[in-house]
Amino acid sequence: QLKQIGSTIESLNLIVEGMRKHVGTAHRDTAPVLEEADVLLKQKREIETKQQLLNAFNKHFTFSDDELQTLTSSVVGVDDEFFALLSRLKRVHADCQILLGFENQQLGLELMEETSRTLNSAFQKLFRWIQKEFKTLDLENPRMNASIRRALRVLAERPSLFQDCLDFFAEARERNLSDAFYGALTGSSTQTDDRTTKPMEYYAHDPLRFVGDMLAWTHSASVSERESLEVLFISEGDEMAKGIQAGLEREPWSQENGETFDGKRSLESLVNRDLAGVSRALRLRIEQIIKSDEDPVLAYKIANLIDFYRVTFVRLLGEGSSVLENLVNLQTSAMQQYQSTMKDYSNVLPTDSSIVPPDASPPDILVDALDRLREIIKTHDSSFTSAETKESAFKSVLSSALDPFLATCVETISPTLSSPTDSIFAINCVLAAKSVLSPYSFTSDRISELDDHLDEHTQKLTDYQHAFFRQTSGLQTLLVVLAPLTDSEEDLVTLFQLEAFQPQQLSDASQILDDFLPSALMDAAENLKRLRDLGMAEDITAEAAARFCEDFDGVEARLQAADDTLERREDVVNLGGEKAGRLREVFQRTSGEIRVLLS
Repeated sequence: QLKQIGSTIESLNLIVEGMRKHVGTAHRDTAPVLEEADVLLKQKREIETKQQLLNAFNKHFTFSDDELQTLTSSVVGVDDEFFALLSRLKRVHADCQILLGFENQQLGLELMEETSRTLNSAFQKLFRWIQKEFKTLDLENPRMNASIRRALRVLAERPSLFQDCLDFFAEARERNLSDAFYGALTGSSTQTDDRTTKPMEYYAHDPLRFVGDMLAWTHSASVSERESLEVLFISEGDEMAKGIQAGLEREPWSQENGETFDGKRSLESLVNRDLAGVSRALRLRIEQIIKSDEDPVLAYKIANLIDFYRVTFVRLLGEGSSVLENLVNLQTSAMQQYQSTMKDYSNVLPTDSSIVPPDASPPDILVDALDRLREIIKTHDSSFTSAETKESAFKSVLSSALDPFLATCVETISPTLSSPTDSIFAINCVLAAKSVLSPYSFTSDRISELDDHLDEHTQKLTDYQHAFFRQTSGLQTLLVVLAPLTDSEEDLVTLFQLEAFQPQQLSDASQILDDFLPSALMDAAENLKRLRDLGMAEDITAEAAARFCEDFDGVEARLQAADDTLERREDVVNLGGEKAGRLREVFQRTSGEIRVLLS
């Protein structure tokens, strides 16, 4: 039994050994196949990874034909899909920089070249689309503005194309605004069927209104244009500015002097270019009006009106605007016309006294000049400038509007007249000028000069009235005789021997004085009745009367002193050798009586 078991075990061992041999043989036969299978599996995994990478690469870096058609074909419109693809294309173009970092740069270079070409085509398509839209752009349409704003914001990344686009836009807007201005002038505009609004040329017979309407239209158009362009170019905050700045950094040759983009300055420049045609037409029209009218008041009013709009346009368009430059030139032209016409007036002024009215009032040449000055000064007063500027700016205007005419009357004609007409005429002329200037603070210096003239001629009239009092009252003879004498006793004694102080002569002088006094003031007032300022005439007469009273005080004092000397001395005789009598008994009027009668 054990032998049987041992035989069985040997048999099993042989079988196992045979199987081991077969297994070894099979293992040796299958080892290359398994190794090859492992290699194939590894290759499969590598290929699958590469496929995934390729799919991801293609998905990120490549575009389908339809997508390329959307980006570059002008047949396909510009819509949200276009902007999405363009944004993706820009990212792909930027990511190509990463591929250039690998050792093999061939793929990166090829993709960079292809995306650059596609990107340029896309921007060209966008550029052409914007130009097309600009031809029919309605600045008042918000929806249209939104699509254009988005396109402009994207195109701003290409400064050269963006600038070409702005140039095209400026030319189109210049034509549109010029046509609109011409339509508003003539009423031939096709943009409105409103027949209630008359064309500006309807009021061409009123040059000031015509100029004002044209300036107001230009200002309104400028405001509307600026607001519309702000909505179109700046309403998205600083996104467009960022895009333009990025484009300038990408195209540094597009920058001027290395300056950064200034949105406000660019907007002002664009509005200025849009208004260039209107500005030229405006300048031609206003120049024609200025040169065709020889009224200096109108020329000055137009200059003042232009100056108002000049200040307004400085705030609206900035200092470098062509509109502003034209307004400055027009204002200068208007002021030159004003000065020229004023010079023409002054060159033909008459200088003979025949133009003086019988009542010594201002002549027509001065009245007309003051009427013109009144209009001019009202216009200047309405200007929006500081008090200091008003005064300095008005000096030259006042010099040409008043000085030649007033000087002709006061300095040329007045000296040819007899007294007191000369001073009365001069004062009336100066008072008329002063009445025009006095309501305005910016004429204070000239009013002071006029007051100096008034003081000069007032003094002359006072002297005339004083002389009238002395001569008409008969006191002049006594004053002349007393003038060289002193208060010494010898001179006082001599007084009794003078012809004028003899009883009969002194009595006659006293009688003349008595006859004069009752109507003295009325007679004196008659001399100044042609003076336009009655209060001034009264003051002059009162001053002359006061001086006359002082003269009489001197005569009275001398007569009293002579009588006092007569009482102390017994040897005083008159011209006839007789004992002299008291002078005051013959000449009895007192200074108190004189003051009462002349008050």
